[in-house]
Amino acid sequence: MKFNATYSIPAAREKVFTLLTDPAVLQRCIPGCEKIERTSEDHYNAHLKIAVAGLKGNYVGQVNLHNKIPPESCKLLMEGKGGRGFLKGSGHIQLTDKSPQTEIRCDAEIQVGGMIALVGSRLVEVMGKKMLDDFFKNFANELSNQ
Repeated sequence: MKFNATYSIPAAREKVFTLLTDPAVLQRCIPGCEKIERTSEDHYNAHLKIAVAGLKGNYVGQVNLHNKIPPESCKLLMEGKGGRGFLKGSGHIQLTDKSPQTEIRCDAEIQVGGMIALVGSRLVEVMGKKMLDDFFKNFANELSNQ
């Protein structure tokens, strides 16, 4: 499955990049995130609780950042698992200065397995896009409250 999206965030690119790697900010912005911790400079562990039929459950995952070019871009390698299955994927985030805003372009490719795959790729795709949209809505709100 592939996801592509572009978002405008009302903040300077340097600030956006810094907050996108802050575990406390990520925990507040990721839908269903109960805990996220930095285990080393560019590695994070996350615990999520998803309350969507077919995907409902607790999930544990890791995200690793690669090819960081602050404040322009980074690559993400992700994997997670829970009682309903697993996901593995990669993504690329590109930040462009559109003063006074920052444009964020996200391109990701995800593979799912287990019972999650049985739910149907269309539902997984819709829910993945919704979670991404909700994250960036929460992230924009987080920035406006600072």
